[in-house]
Amino acid sequence: MTLLNIDISYLTDRLKDLLKVPSPTGYTDQIVRHVSKELESLGVFYEITRRGGVRAKVPGKKRKPARAFVSHLDTLGAQVKSLKDNGRLELVPIGHWSARFAEGSRTTLFSENGAYTGTILPLKASGHTYNKEVDELPVGWEYVELRVDAYSKSTDDLHRLGIDVGDFVAIEPMPEFLHNGFIVSRHLDNKAGVAVMLAAIKALVEADVEPTVDVYWLFTIAEETGHGAQSILTPEIASLVAIDNGTTAPGQNSDEFGVTIAMADQTGPFDFHLTRKMVQLCRDNDIKYQKDVFRYYRSDAATAIEAGADVRTALITFGIDASHGYERIHMHALRSLAELATGYTLSPVEIQRDAREFGGLRGFTRQPTSDADQTLNPETEQPLPEPAGE
Repeated sequence: MTLLNIDISYLTDRLKDLLKVPSPTGYTDQIVRHVSKELESLGVFYEITRRGGVRAKVPGKKRKPARAFVSHLDTLGAQVKSLKDNGRLELVPIGHWSARFAEGSRTTLFSENGAYTGTILPLKASGHTYNKEVDELPVGWEYVELRVDAYSKSTDDLHRLGIDVGDFVAIEPMPEFLHNGFIVSRHLDNKAGVAVMLAAIKALVEADVEPTVDVYWLFTIAEETGHGAQSILTPEIASLVAIDNGTTAPGQNSDEFGVTIAMADQTGPFDFHLTRKMVQLCRDNDIKYQKDVFRYYRSDAATAIEAGADVRTALITFGIDASHGYERIHMHALRSLAELATGYTLSPVEIQRDAREFGGLRGFTRQPTSDADQTLNPETEQPLPEPAGE
């Protein structure tokens, strides 16, 4: 199969645009509108759930068994926990991230009166005042506070500004796109995944090719708080591929180059057959790949399964350094992911039985056993045909 051309300039521009739109979980209306307008410009049908999940569809030659990709629009952030007597704000995190990465962050706070910029600072921020006590302060959200860039020296001043408990705080991404292909920014998790999906959709539209089956492109709004793809699937969808980040930390096999295919995360193994298909597509199309297992990680795919969806799941990722911190990725991984996504949409459906929610043994999958040479075709590594009459 010939890989579709991925427009790297388009992918880059979309990622830059996405990073400009603040979208901490719970404050995602603007990013939903942004992505929906981009889908309109591509001429792709989409619909939006009550809360803002976006479900786009590229029609295929058949309706079922439909395939789906999913990425999340929401990012990490914070909310105001309390108004302090010194005119600053106590914060609680949105999503799971360390206050170590919050210290020094520039922010935008959204109040009833409008938006205010600010900075997250440790409680003891001045070395000229506290000397060594600055370094001795523990790490934790109870040891930082938000300084708003407005006259604010008391709770009365904060009230006058229209600031209140529960106000959303977006963390500025501060992105850098380097000439060598590296991208450094906050919130690459998972705006890079969203950009990959948009680039893959563009490649399909411009190539004017029809996918094997209907392909849904899902954009969720609450993955960072564990809700993800719980209510956005349709009954036709039999396979769900999440596109997200893979951690390139010591002890992990992920890489900032190529595709990192997750074999399991903290919720357990991904679907044997769908994951294996991702690997085979990489092999067949000379896409660099590696496999990894994530012990402290969950994605949109996990929430779909936990919500009761009977779908095969896989997770394909771009390697990311310092996840949930000041992150770094490489364009090579994003291009590789987009190529793999288009390859999957055009690939044949091996498990035709997946078009039905229930069925008998005929057409049901097989996994290798001690007599794997009898159940698998040694050339294609695919299941042999069912015996006649079964």
